[in-house]
Amino acid sequence: MRKRNILTTVSAAVLLAAIFSCSSSDNSSTGNVITNAVKSDAEAVALANGTYGELQTLSSSFSFIIENQTDLVSSFEGTEDQPGPVVSRFEQDPNTWYPVKIFNHLYGSIADDNDAIKNISPSTAVSTATKNLTIGKAKLLRGLAYLYLVQLWGEVPIVTETDSTNLTRQSIDKVFSQIVSDLTDAESLLPEYDASSINPSKGAAQALLARTYLVWGDVPLSQSEVDAIKDSKTDPQFRKDDTKLEKAVEWADKVINGGHYSLLSNYTHLFGRTYESSAPEHILTIRHDGDAYDTQGNHQTHCGWTFPFQQQTDNHLEVSDDDPYTEWLASDLADSVRRNWTYATKLFNPENDSTYTYISPIYTPILGKAVDRSWTNSINEEIKLNDNDRIEIRYAEVLLIKAEALVQLGRNNEAAAPLNKIRERAYGNSDHDIASPTLDDIKTEWNHEFGYEQKHLLNLYRWKDLISTVQRVKNFKHFDDSYATAGAVGKDGYVVSAFFAKIHKHLLAKYNNVKGKFYRQPIPTGLKGEDLGITPQNPGY
Repeated sequence: MRKRNILTTVSAAVLLAAIFSCSSSDNSSTGNVITNAVKSDAEAVALANGTYGELQTLSSSFSFIIENQTDLVSSFEGTEDQPGPVVSRFEQDPNTWYPVKIFNHLYGSIADDNDAIKNISPSTAVSTATKNLTIGKAKLLRGLAYLYLVQLWGEVPIVTETDSTNLTRQSIDKVFSQIVSDLTDAESLLPEYDASSINPSKGAAQALLARTYLVWGDVPLSQSEVDAIKDSKTDPQFRKDDTKLEKAVEWADKVINGGHYSLLSNYTHLFGRTYESSAPEHILTIRHDGDAYDTQGNHQTHCGWTFPFQQQTDNHLEVSDDDPYTEWLASDLADSVRRNWTYATKLFNPENDSTYTYISPIYTPILGKAVDRSWTNSINEEIKLNDNDRIEIRYAEVLLIKAEALVQLGRNNEAAAPLNKIRERAYGNSDHDIASPTLDDIKTEWNHEFGYEQKHLLNLYRWKDLISTVQRVKNFKHFDDSYATAGAVGKDGYVVSAFFAKIHKHLLAKYNNVKGKFYRQPIPTGLKGEDLGITPQNPGY
């Protein structure tokens, strides 16, 4: 919810990292000597751990763009002029809160990372082991922040010094080179493995490098290319860079061959507070202790299932219609475990011994992974506590990255092994193995394995099929004009509720509004509405 997300203590000049820093020191220096270098291992660890704060604010907010601005999710967070609904309808501008929040806090994370690196690196009071750990952590998180920035905004300023005021937007390749530099440094500095995935490790850096090279290997659109299609209703041509895709396979193999991670046998045990950040499949997670204890609790449950056991009620994030669930059901009946955990169509409430149904004409399915079903009594306490850790990357993603890169390289038969490991976990046997997967098979697997895990929009950007995918909402049930007015009778024969009239409005807006400019988010204002001075603006905004 917006009112719970604003951090009033954050400086407006977020890109001026000397101002926006978690350090209480003044970063003063004399010649080449840093006078405020940290003075102990404990101080270095505290400074490095403080770099997580900005990312904690984004754990749920990512979904308000990465899921919400697709065919699969609509937002009814407040009135229709609020930022969630605006993004849902493809109507955001530089002042819309979620682009503002995510952009500014990613740069806030970078500023904190820069501060930690600057003040830990020259210290003679910090042990080599602690210095490697803390600098490695800061570089990994800085690389991760830039990876989100370049995917959502394209060319962005590169700020690696605490006192930098350079707001020049850098080329896509320069940003990716910075990401690779940070992550390879982190990979060399961090410990081999940590049983708790909230602690970055060599494996986490390797996994993020595999992700980075897959994204880079699919040749993100440049500013001029987006400008050429900003008003188009046709997707741009897909391109790839085989050299970078080979690197994606190479880094994925480092994770796979390292032997530290594996698929959890029970898919449902990946999610919920009982299983957080300790499963052998979790590679990197963002820790949350709840609203009262960290920078901001993880509101993923709060936003995705806002009013438990109430129906005909507007959640902050809604499955956009019944069709994503029913299409999956019709096309692949056997994939029941993943489907029923991704889309909750029935939930049992032990407090009144009742089962609630979430599907039309009552409701749309619930974002199932947002409901904490890891407790045996099924009472969703997570909605109150907001303390579930956020999974940034898990082992299944590394396997799928490798499989996709191999398919794009034309090595389809080789892609079968990593892909089928994921499928065999899903189906419980090898009966559904694919001998030579296609790119369409890979896309389906992304949607089924990682539904509502904050991947969807970024994948549509990579595959260059954002427009065509969003436009498929015209086939959704409640796109039909018979659902336009509350109180009318829909084509299913039921009286249309205000809820489904709103679903219709959002589906229609998605179809009509999506176009080429939405391959980028707008360069936003600062947190207080000020001009950040970053030019040029992204095309069409």
